[in-house]
Amino acid sequence: MGSHFLRNVVSGLRGLLACAALSGSAAAHGGHDHGTPPPPQVTTLAPRVEAASADFELVAVLRDGLLTIYLDRFADNAPVEGAAVEVDTPEGSQPAKPDGPGTYVLPAPFAATPGAHDIAFTVTAGDTVDVLAGTLTIGPAAPSSDARPPAPATLALIGGTPSGALAGVAVGLLIGFLAGALVVSRRRAGRLLLLLLGAVGLALAGPRDARADAPKPAPRDMAQRLPDGLVIVPKPTQRILGVRTLVTASGAFAGTVELPGRVVPDANASGLVQSAVGGRLAPPEGGFKPLGTKVAAGEILAYVHPPIGASDLKDLEQQGYELDQQIALVKRRYERLSAIPNAVTRREVEEAEIELNGLKTRRAKLERVQREPEALRTPVAGIIATADAVAGQMADPNTVVFRIVDPARLWVEALGFSPDAGRSGATGRLPNGRTVDLSFLGAGISERAQALPLLFSVASDTGELRPGQFLTVFAEAGAPRIGIAIPRSAVVRGANGQSIVYAHISAERFASLEVKTLPLDASRVLVVAGLSPGQRIVTDGAELIDQIR
Repeated sequence: MGSHFLRNVVSGLRGLLACAALSGSAAAHGGHDHGTPPPPQVTTLAPRVEAASADFELVAVLRDGLLTIYLDRFADNAPVEGAAVEVDTPEGSQPAKPDGPGTYVLPAPFAATPGAHDIAFTVTAGDTVDVLAGTLTIGPAAPSSDARPPAPATLALIGGTPSGALAGVAVGLLIGFLAGALVVSRRRAGRLLLLLLGAVGLALAGPRDARADAPKPAPRDMAQRLPDGLVIVPKPTQRILGVRTLVTASGAFAGTVELPGRVVPDANASGLVQSAVGGRLAPPEGGFKPLGTKVAAGEILAYVHPPIGASDLKDLEQQGYELDQQIALVKRRYERLSAIPNAVTRREVEEAEIELNGLKTRRAKLERVQREPEALRTPVAGIIATADAVAGQMADPNTVVFRIVDPARLWVEALGFSPDAGRSGATGRLPNGRTVDLSFLGAGISERAQALPLLFSVASDTGELRPGQFLTVFAEAGAPRIGIAIPRSAVVRGANGQSIVYAHISAERFASLEVKTLPLDASRVLVVAGLSPGQRIVTDGAELIDQIR
């Protein structure tokens, strides 16, 4: 009996393999061919329609029965505010209501029907009127988890579940059980029945139809990078990132050289406050002025009390006594001559008066030498840039106590190798990215660090400039070059160090392009390879798009 049982089990295994092969063949050749899989599609975005013209770019997104329209200018991707949008739908024409800058909404009951819906948008923005058309495609509703396709006839015995190899295993076990049950006892038949029920349960719990597990649109559209390198950035995300674009154009531009530079005060609008003699510093009325205080020309900032030795003091006292004695004698003589005007000449009286006044002046100056300190006054109007004044501090002769600078008048000193660099124009770029316009003043003839000093005046606003700041000077020099000028903010660094710009190829798709750039000025670079005229590139938000993965 045991040998008969083994033979029946072998027969069951043969049936198992046959049914597994049959089920696999039915799954692979059910009316279509499984060749090379197509490129991945974006399946997490809500249904949408895109349209563009020379003036506008429009994206309409359907979500929860509401059509949200995003309207931007085609050239720079800026939202169009205050426009009137008339939408021609399968149910008639109706206006869209504003819902934020460049955003308009419209109920879309027609979108409840699956299929392709042709929509036309009439946009009126100021004096510009344009019509944009597109097709909104609504796919069929996703099947429920209970909906299953018809099963092959071979698998009808197990409920029609197309579960591949697991269904074949269940059928093989069933055949083996029926064959073995004919020759074995009831106890063994019961065990085989339990094993069969477990296998059938696994088969029925196998993979469901792939269409039932198809991804559905997320609650909101997410930016993502596709395997082919394209970046999907939905319009709402573009608004958050502040994405702006520029239509490229080719042209001829003057050659440019980069020079290291430093901000220095204008020699005609700055000055030093120094002590002429050594002495002790003392504050003026109101105290020493702090840094950044505006001062006028001639304003007193400090006093210097020169020190007087004991021997010098005795000499001054001796001179004072002698002057007092001479003043007393001359005064008495002047009074006698004035009392007898008829006995003396007018000349003698005047000489005595002049001599008396001279002696008094000398005595007053001698008093001031002992008591009056030196006043330190500002040579020009401006603000206090540096200060080194402390009450009681001893200052040596020629000590710089204050430095006065006019922040509205500054120069830039650069080092170059040609005295003609920057004569036709120059710009400066600070470390924080701010740019300033520069005007050429002159060039030195003596080398400094094997380079010639070039002097420029700041022609634009000097609000953030400070003396001593370093910056990069872009001076025009050399022959003109042909290329495409783009903002520096449009260029980002790739993982390999290559310069990259992002092209706006459609409303919500961006492609990275490798380019070769040369410096042009403080705010622009010149693209000489990798970019064509007429392309839209991202100027603001390129670094943020580059971070999307």
